[in-house]
Amino acid sequence: MELTELFWSASVEELAAGFVYRDGFYICLICGERFEDGAVYRDGESFYEARKYIGKHIAAEHGSAFDCLINLDKRDTGLSEIQKEYLRSAYQKRSDRETARAMGCSESTVRNHRFKLREKANQAKVFLAIHRLVERNAEEEGAGRLLPVPKSAAMVDLRYAVTEAESERILRTYFDEAGRLKEFPAKEKKKLVVLRQLGALFAPKREYTEKEVNRLLERVCDDYVTIRRELIEYGFLDRKNDGSCYWVRE
Repeated sequence: MELTELFWSASVEELAAGFVYRDGFYICLICGERFEDGAVYRDGESFYEARKYIGKHIAAEHGSAFDCLINLDKRDTGLSEIQKEYLRSAYQKRSDRETARAMGCSESTVRNHRFKLREKANQAKVFLAIHRLVERNAEEEGAGRLLPVPKSAAMVDLRYAVTEAESERILRTYFDEAGRLKEFPAKEKKKLVVLRQLGALFAPKREYTEKEVNRLLERVCDDYVTIRRELIEYGFLDRKNDGSCYWVRE
């Protein structure tokens, strides 16, 4: 499972659900599949709104958010294989005796795993609070964190040196409360921030027709032809020479 910037920006609740809601779409954090809010999706003989359907998508395609999270690499979870084994058993609601039998250990060892992991969860809460205070202080000081540079950027220069606080100010200036683009900025740095936001409308590893690209962009801007061209020029999207197929450049 390839972890995206969207995955790492998700809240704990969103990670547990396996999806996020962004710009009118419910987006699967596991595969990037998007389901448009307000649209109706069919599953067999039943029809579902996007919010309900994405849960069925996750169950059908990925098993569960738990399965995907628990199978992440140790560098992403900080969990040993033994700890993962205990958590899988706990998720399945096994008793201490059943878990001990499955793990080949004593019930007291199982209880010790539970205590250690609860302690680890509490430590994580404290660390997140400390980290948030550090970030907030940095924002107040005007330092802020720089936004990551897109991998597709052809040439990295000072245009990409944008902090999160700067980005938020630019987005508030150029997008209205409904998320529509009020005007397209002329300055390069602001243009890149806006294009990054618009590029997030498209799912990675998926191909779009020109009509689909236009439809997505029309939701948030009037001059979708110009925006489509700029997304390609600045490396957020790519396309075939005949314009028959578009995709997110990686």
